[in-house]
Amino acid sequence: MNPDLTRHPATDPGIIIQLRDRQYGAELVAAALLHFDLFTWLSQNECVSAEEVAGHFGFEARPLDVMLTLCRAYGFVEGVEKIRITQMGREHLVKGSPWFLGPYYMPVKDSAITSSFVHVLKTGKPANWQAKDAGGDWHESMRDPEFAKEFTGLMNCRGLLFGQKLAEAIRPFLEKRTRLLDVGGGSGIYSAALCAAHPQLTATVFEQDRVDAIVKSEVVRHGLEDRISVTTGDMFLDEWPEADVVLLSNVLHDWDYAEVGELFAQAAKVLAPGGLLVIHDAFVSDDKAGPVETAEYSALLMNITQGKCYSAAEYAAIMEGHGFEPGGYHDTIAKRGFMTAVRV
Repeated sequence: MNPDLTRHPATDPGIIIQLRDRQYGAELVAAALLHFDLFTWLSQNECVSAEEVAGHFGFEARPLDVMLTLCRAYGFVEGVEKIRITQMGREHLVKGSPWFLGPYYMPVKDSAITSSFVHVLKTGKPANWQAKDAGGDWHESMRDPEFAKEFTGLMNCRGLLFGQKLAEAIRPFLEKRTRLLDVGGGSGIYSAALCAAHPQLTATVFEQDRVDAIVKSEVVRHGLEDRISVTTGDMFLDEWPEADVVLLSNVLHDWDYAEVGELFAQAAKVLAPGGLLVIHDAFVSDDKAGPVETAEYSALLMNITQGKCYSAAEYAAIMEGHGFEPGGYHDTIAKRGFMTAVRV
C-alpha cells in the first residue's frame, strides 16, 4: 500500500525504535568490563584523560569516545577532560568490590557482538554487519544490490515518520528556498516527506549506484516524479548538484571526523551565501553524557560503520573553516532532531 505522506500517526512510537537502537549497549559494557577491566583501572588511576585511556589500552579515538559517552550516560564515569569513575562504577564494576557484577555479564563475554567491539576498539575498523561471519561491514555490504534493497527498506519504514516530523519542524527555516539536495538520501523518503509538506520544494536525491534504482521506484510510488529527481554518484568523489538547501539525514553518523569535514566542504561548494545546511540525525549532548538512548545507538553505529553519533558542538567545530555559521539543535521525535547551518 502506498503511504499517504500527508497523513500522520496519532501515537509516538519512540520506544519501539529505541528498543532496536539500544541492542548493542550491553555488549559494549561487557567488552569494557570483562575484556579490558576498564573500571578497575579507572579506580586505580583517578582523573585521566581520554588520551591516557587510549594509550594504556591501545584504543582508537572514535570507538573510545563512544564507549566513554555510553559509560557517562549510564552513570559509570563522569567528566570529559578528566575522566573519573563514579561511586556506582566503583561499587559494582571494579574487581574486588563485594558488589562486583562482572560475573553477571559472563554469558555475553564471548558473544559475536562483544568480540566485535574488542576488535573495533583496538583497530577503529567497523565489524561485519550485525556481527555475521559472512559479509563485510555496512559500507561494503551496501555494494550488494540485494542487501542495499533490504537495508533501504529497513530505513524507509522509520523514515516516513522521521521525515514527516522533520518537515513540520523545519518549516520556519525554509523561507523562500525551493531546491533541496538530499545527499545519501536512501529511499528518498525524506525528500518525499518534505516535498509533500512544502509545495514550493523540488528535490534531487544524490545516491550511489545500486541504490539509485530503488530511489527512482520509490519516487514513482509516491507520485512525485515531477518534483523529485535522482542523481547517481559518489558523494565524496563526484560533483554535487546545485541547491539552496542541502540535507544530510542519517548520513554523517556513518563516518569519522575527517569524512564529516569532507562532506561539509562539498556542501559549501554547492550552496551560495545564505544557503541552508540541515543535519538530521540522533545527537549526543554537548557534555557527552547522554541521552542514554542516543549513547546506545551510537554504540551500534560505532560497531557496524566508520562513524558514531555526534554532538551539535562537535559538528560546529568541524564546520570551522568550511564556510558555515552553525545554528542551533531542534528535537523532532524518538531522540532525533536536526541542526542547521548557513553558508556565509
